[in-house]
Order: sequence, then structure tokens, then C-alpha cells
Amino acid sequence: MLVTILDNSVPFDGRSADAVPLGGPEKGVIALAVSLAKRGHTVRVFNRCEQPSVVDSVSWRPITECDAAHSDWLIVHRDPQLFKYVPNATRTALWISGEGSYLDNSTVLSLVKYYRPLLLLQSLVQSLSVPASLTARPAEVIAPAVLECYRTAPEMLEQEIPKAVITTHPAHDLGWLLDIWITHVKPRVPSAELSIYSSILGRGVTGGEVPEYLQPLLAKVKAAEEKGIRVFRPLPDEQMSQVYRGARVHLYPSNERDVLCTTLGDSQAVGLPAVARDKGAARERLLNGQTGFLAPDDTAFANLTVQLLDDVVTFNQFSTTAREQQRGRGWGQVAMDLERVLL
Repeated sequence: MLVTILDNSVPFDGRSADAVPLGGPEKGVIALAVSLAKRGHTVRVFNRCEQPSVVDSVSWRPITECDAAHSDWLIVHRDPQLFKYVPNATRTALWISGEGSYLDNSTVLSLVKYYRPLLLLQSLVQSLSVPASLTARPAEVIAPAVLECYRTAPEMLEQEIPKAVITTHPAHDLGWLLDIWITHVKPRVPSAELSIYSSILGRGVTGGEVPEYLQPLLAKVKAAEEKGIRVFRPLPDEQMSQVYRGARVHLYPSNERDVLCTTLGDSQAVGLPAVARDKGAARERLLNGQTGFLAPDDTAFANLTVQLLDDVVTFNQFSTTAREQQRGRGWGQVAMDLERVLL
């Protein structure tokens, strides 16, 4: 099949994930395109890439140069206005990568109703965010996968210092999590360290600008260095897999609008247990009581964090189960599921 994927999010191409950190949706576009090509399809992506290229048998071209009059399958990532670039397609799909409430405006709704695409959703909680006026549209939930570098990561590393990792956006209750760490976790595990991976805060601690609304949080992070809190810029996936291997727990505040929880799925595949709140897609990404915990309240969140930092037996048990249960789904399976619903 001739498969065309359209995206208008941020500039990237098939090589970008190896060089710079990308968001989960962008990594998904790359992984899906490559997996479809491996299954024998002719795949082309039109997006905001800077120049044409062919990477892993996938053609990448700037969307401003899109001249695709026809495609067997047309997959539009997020923005239904992009359907206009390929006027004739045998099957069309709108791949929704975030909360579905953005579809609830008259312009977007009219485009969806006009082009009549299959709605491709990625989690059950995401399906609940789709506007009621679209619930009668054909839709499929196709769960995302994790990249090979996480699925095939070696055993966890020996750890002299128990480390916790945070990958959440600072605006998603990072301040709440810092309070729990400073007040309830660090005093009970004095040797523990908390590593925050954030582009915004990483820029801020080196003197760069951060949005005004995050400046109080940045000041709080800087003042808490003596509490074992460190800030790092996110790394490409191969390197992030090594970060997860050297940690004891992934702390995930969760957010109602986080309907993918991409980094939580990545760390689970490596074998890193997690403590999360039961919000967004967290329940769909970890196995509660087996590969991590869904904490019902603040006290439980602190106690469960301390348990995984301080109890090697529990950590090893949860880590082994995560590696056994959470690394089975690769992007090849996503491509097969897509074939099933589009054929």
C-alpha cells in the first residue's frame, strides 16, 4: 500500500530521535512510519522537516512541498486541516495523540465530518475525551508501543545511591512532588537523589529564560539542591534507557490530560518500577501492585516511594515483573493493528 502520513507539529525527520529528545507523539510518527515500511508498504511523511531525505526506507519531505494527489492510506496526525493536502485517498485516518477535547470546535468538527476519517485513539482514557458529537464516528483504540532501545535494554545497573527519576512536565504538579520529596521522602532515605529531566528547568538552572509562571518553581528547585535534587536536560532515547537502568523508581505525578504517559511506558519496559497517581493513562501503563503503584493519596505516594528506594527485595521483584510483562509490544505490532483496521 502507498501510505502517506501528514504532520504539522514541530520540525523533525527520521534521524531526529537519535540526535535530540523528541516528544512521545513525534517519536510515534517516526516509529510507525518505519514499521509500516518494514512490512512492505511504501511510506512517505510530509511534515516540517527542513529538507527531503530517505531514512530507513521512509521518504521525508517538507509539507509545503506536498504534491501527493492520491494515497491508498492517508494518516493525518492530530490536525484535520491537513487532509486538504491529499485530496484523494482510499482510506483516511485521524491519529489523535493528545487529549481529544481539542476537536470540540466548529471548524475542526466540520472538517472531521467532511473528510470522514477513522479516528485512531491510543488509550481508553483518551477515548473518553473525544467530543460527544464525534462518538458515533468509526474509531479504534490502538495502544502505542515502546522503542526497541527500551524493550531490549540490559539488566538494571548496580546502584550505590538510590535514585528517583522524574520526567513529567514541570506544570503537571512537579511542585507538589517536590514537597513530598523534601518533607516525607528525603528525611527517611537521606542518601537518595532525585533527578528531574526537563528541557525548561534544564534551561533555567543554567541561566536561560523560563516562562514567568514557572519561575517560582525554578527557584524552589534551585533552593532544594541540598535535598539531593538535580536537574538535567532530557536525553535521546538510547541514553534515557541508561538513566532508567541506573534508577530505583520513576515518580510520576500524573495529570488528567496526559492520555499517553509515554515516558512511563518507556521506563516500565526497561524494568524501572514507578509510583504514580491514578490520573490520565497511568493505569494503562503500569500494573498496579506488580510493576509499580497507583498511590491513592499523598501519604501513600511518599510511603511507596520510600519502599522502592529502600527495599531492594521489593525493587527487584517489581523490576523483574516489569521487564517480563511490559516490553512485549513493539511498533511492529502497532503497524499490524493499523493494517487490520484499514484493510
